[in-house]
Amino acid sequence: MGGERSVPLLELKHITKVFGDLKANDQIDLDVQRGEIHALLGENGAGKTTLMNILYGLYHPDGGEIFLRGELTKIHSPRDAIRQHIGMIHQHFMLVPTFSVVENVVLGLPVEREPLLDLRTAARRLSELSAQYGLQIDPNALVGSLPVGVQQRVEILKALYRGADLLVLDEPTAVLSPLEVESFFQVLRQLVQQGLSIIFISHKLDEVLHISDRITVLRRGKKVGTLPRSEATNRKLAEMMVGREVFLDLQRPPLQAGDVVLDVQQLSSKSENGIQSLKVIQFTVQAGEVLGIAGVDGNGQQQLAEALAGLHHTVGGSICVQGVDLTNRPPEDFIRRGVCYVLADRQTTGLVLDFNVDENLILKRCDRQPFARRGVLNLGGIREYGQKVIHEYDIRVEDGRTPVRQLSGGNQQKVILAREIEDGPKLLILMHPTRGLDIGATEYVRQRVLEQRARGVAVLLVSTELDEILALSDRVAVMFRGEIMGIVPGNADQLERISHMMLGESLETMTGINP
Repeated sequence: MGGERSVPLLELKHITKVFGDLKANDQIDLDVQRGEIHALLGENGAGKTTLMNILYGLYHPDGGEIFLRGELTKIHSPRDAIRQHIGMIHQHFMLVPTFSVVENVVLGLPVEREPLLDLRTAARRLSELSAQYGLQIDPNALVGSLPVGVQQRVEILKALYRGADLLVLDEPTAVLSPLEVESFFQVLRQLVQQGLSIIFISHKLDEVLHISDRITVLRRGKKVGTLPRSEATNRKLAEMMVGREVFLDLQRPPLQAGDVVLDVQQLSSKSENGIQSLKVIQFTVQAGEVLGIAGVDGNGQQQLAEALAGLHHTVGGSICVQGVDLTNRPPEDFIRRGVCYVLADRQTTGLVLDFNVDENLILKRCDRQPFARRGVLNLGGIREYGQKVIHEYDIRVEDGRTPVRQLSGGNQQKVILAREIEDGPKLLILMHPTRGLDIGATEYVRQRVLEQRARGVAVLLVSTELDEILALSDRVAVMFRGEIMGIVPGNADQLERISHMMLGESLETMTGINP
């Protein structure tokens, strides 16, 4: 680390934030040195994002002080934070999809010749920043057309464009493939070498140990401790995060597959702009088997998952579930045949955020008994069912009538999993089921997946995290530009093969790689 260490760039002293009866932050102290990557760890709901939202002016603390560059500072709004050269990249991006990259970057900034925008000069400066930090991007590209990983680059460039020297990154690698992570880390190292400081919020212990200089752990709103990377281990950090021993290695019993549940033959589809998004996809999934779909995000995985749930129209091939052809049938037909789908974006499409927990748990069955009769909801039955499921799935919520938007990401994911699993799936489709979740919630979700496998459910797992794919999958199919490049056994010995297929090399053409 470079820079002067006597006066930290940032000091948070005794920060406290209360929401009703919940103390989200309880007397938290944190300091960040110049030229440092400081990791912030903790379960969802531990208070990490609340603390950073206070730093960024989105929340006002109920107690405590903020010092920047040695001076007591009041931050009342994000505008104040930006003036103090603080940039924050949220886990859920703050971008306008119908605007171009450069329009998103300059949005809200004062201009010299109002009301005229000099987008050409802005685009030129943005291109220079892109080249300087290795974040290549087309300034004129429409943000809504960009993959999630590229949208993250836009958020980082937006902060750098505003002159940030303290960058807060909330789960920054959650949207990146393993092949992109090291390149991203090189960018972070380059940033800190030039004097920037970074607060790195993550649940991935290996990444924190790889990139950070110091690590602070929060649990239930309190600071557990800060330690240098040299003193940290996976197990020690995990126990600090959750307050108990965590089983990092899952036990996957030998495969005992049954009949074919899902049979996909010669499947093809086109995206909205007419580009072929799926190209002659072919595979099967048996009862009691987990088939992992690996690949860099944006290579057709979402279109495939949506097609298998009746949400994406195909132009060729067939989809059969338990011997019944459901190709291009409505989603209701897929649901009736036992297809359950955990979508990638729990907040936008997986949940109705303004509904409470009980209501979200019965979304797919709200017209059936015991939840409704003759078009009238049975509120007592809904509440009783909600209490049972909340207990069984350890959903951390005071009451089922709590709006689901108030839950942490991990607990929101538990609501979705509970809803789909309780529907009795024959085929369970999981799209990035642990994206953005901490180690405790990830452990929970993965154990639930293996429980479904043991019960004879056919599972299709889509994930960009190779450790997750290899931990849970009996076989792994790798997608590249809408094609399946090959299917291999789900074990660590196949890692090199999988990595090559993720770059577009088909299994049949590989040479010199041991099986």
